[in-house]
This record gives sequence, structure tokens and C-alpha cells, in this order.
Amino acid sequence: MSDSQTISYRLPAEWEPHKATWIVWPQNASDWPGKFSKIKWVYSKIISNLSTSEKVKIIVNPGETQKRVENFLKKDSVDLTNVEFHECSTNRSWIRDSGPFFVKKDLKELNVLDFSFNGWAKYPDWKNDNLVPKFIAETLCFDSQKPTRFGKEIVLEGGSIDVNGRGCLITTKQCLLSLDKQVRNPSFRKKDYEETFSEYLGITDVVWLNGAIEGDDTNGHIDGICRFTGPETVVLCLENNPRYPNCSLLRKNLEILQDFRFEDGRTIEIVPLPMPSPMFFKGERLPATYANFYISNEKILTPTYDDPKDQEALGILSELFPTRDVVGINCVDLVWGGGAIHCMTKEEPIC
Repeated sequence: MSDSQTISYRLPAEWEPHKATWIVWPQNASDWPGKFSKIKWVYSKIISNLSTSEKVKIIVNPGETQKRVENFLKKDSVDLTNVEFHECSTNRSWIRDSGPFFVKKDLKELNVLDFSFNGWAKYPDWKNDNLVPKFIAETLCFDSQKPTRFGKEIVLEGGSIDVNGRGCLITTKQCLLSLDKQVRNPSFRKKDYEETFSEYLGITDVVWLNGAIEGDDTNGHIDGICRFTGPETVVLCLENNPRYPNCSLLRKNLEILQDFRFEDGRTIEIVPLPMPSPMFFKGERLPATYANFYISNEKILTPTYDDPKDQEALGILSELFPTRDVVGINCVDLVWGGGAIHCMTKEEPIC
């Protein structure tokens, strides 16, 4: 029996109070071919919105001086009072996946779980990103633990799961259970993941949805498909145009959620979220979705795409989060990198 089995862990829901949000300042131009010069302005807008209600902790590469980033943000009229900088080498900016999992240990003390990261089992340059959780834990003087199973470190990305903070987790079969494409943990089956979630994240219910939306570089991350917005409520992306491949996939997810029951027999409330019109780069579809929003202390930062469905999506989220301001952030350029706002943010809960 591992030491962690004698400890009660709980992964908080994203809407629980934050002490800070961590962001990695963009530095890999290859993630946004032809668009990189515009990406920093998107980051600036996100930082400006976050810093009104919580600390924003920005990781900069040693070659990207803090002063240079400060000057850029000031140029865009960002108030730096609630912003701090930390220097650490990274490969990419998608800290949702490479960053730490902040869990409540024994239901009160904050602890860092350092799940391994391997570049989505796709890209060769990931070793610096794999060290980010350790760096953050040491910076915060937190205890950290590397979850293991079968004597090996467990690969788990933050965007591959979503939780309600009360024992329920949603994920996708295609991402975690694939045995032929972007395989994270070759020896893992459903039972192994469910036991891992129970042991390290305090999970009692797991909902396994299907597949990846078109253009998803991660092979099925849940944060592009379905998100908890409350303990018993999710938003689920649905495509109404039967000509698009996403339509059938997302409808099957609806059926799975309709059949789901919590441990005590309760059902889950499902709120449909529209899909924007298809976006393409060099003939390849991009994973544009409204589900990739981020829940901060006072705001819901939501990707928009200059699409007629933007206002509908913002309106739906406004009804679900009546005590928070829903802010649309134009992500037409950001999504060229394969992700949006949720992918580039990581919440640090209050202890």
C-alpha cells in the first residue's frame, strides 16, 4: 500500500476560491505559425481580466526577461499590482496540461501532485514542461508527490479531466484509453485510471465520454467537449449540423450523460453549448470550442471566434454563473496553437 492510500485527497472544483492563476508567457513561435506576434496581446487581455480578483503568477523563460514582459503589459495598460513573475525554462505555454494538480490533503492542507507530462505522447520537446510542477511546488514551499502505479510514473494532463469537487470526474475514452494513438500509459485500462482517480483525487464517480472533436491535437481532452459548471450540472458541446463529423460524436456523449447516475442515484443536469462554425488552418480543422472557458474568482473568461454563436454561448454561461461576469476573449488567433483559455491557465486554490 502506498503512503497516499492512508491520506484523503480531494481535487477542488475550478469554481472554488483561488489564491492565484498560473500562466506561462508564450515563447514557442511554432505553436502559432504566422500568428505569434498577435498572441501576446491575447495573453495581456487575459492577465488584465484575471488580476482584478486574484494574483496572476507568470512564468517566463530565462531568456525572456521579466522587464521585457512587464513593459509589454504596461504598454497594454495592464495593472501589475496583482501580478508576479517567476523564471523557469519551459517548452510550451499550455500549463493546464503540464502544470501541477493542487489537491487538498486530509481535506484541508494544500498539496501538489506532480503527474508526469510527455508532450501529449506526440511532441519530442516536453522535458522542461515536465519539471514545471516541481518548480511551482518548490516556489510555494509545498509538499509534492509523484503519483505512480506498477512502479512507473503516471502521465495525466489537466485538460484530460474535469471535476465537480465532490467526487465526480469526467474524461474521454479516446484520450486516456487509446492503445494505438498518443498512448499516455500503455499498461493502463479503465480500472487502473479509476483507482488512480480514487486514490489521488478523491473520485468516486467517473463518467467516460467518447472521442475527440475534429482538430483536437490532444486526442480527446475533455475541456473541449464537456465541463462542470456546478456540482450536478455540466455544459456539453453539441453540433446541430449533421454534415459535420462532430455531430454524431457529441450526440453520443449526450446519451452517455443522460444515462449517468451519481452514487446516490441522482441524475446530472445537461446544458447544451453550441459549437462555432468550423475554423481551418492549412486545410486542417482547428479545435474551436466554447467549452474551453476558465473560471476565475469573479469572471468566466470565454473564448469567442467572431462567430454568430458567440453571443449565444456567452448568454448560456451567464445564466449558469450569475455571480460572475462572463467575459468574451477573442481566440481566433490563440486557437491556431491547438487550444484556448482553459489550456493556458492553472488555478492555485486557497489553502
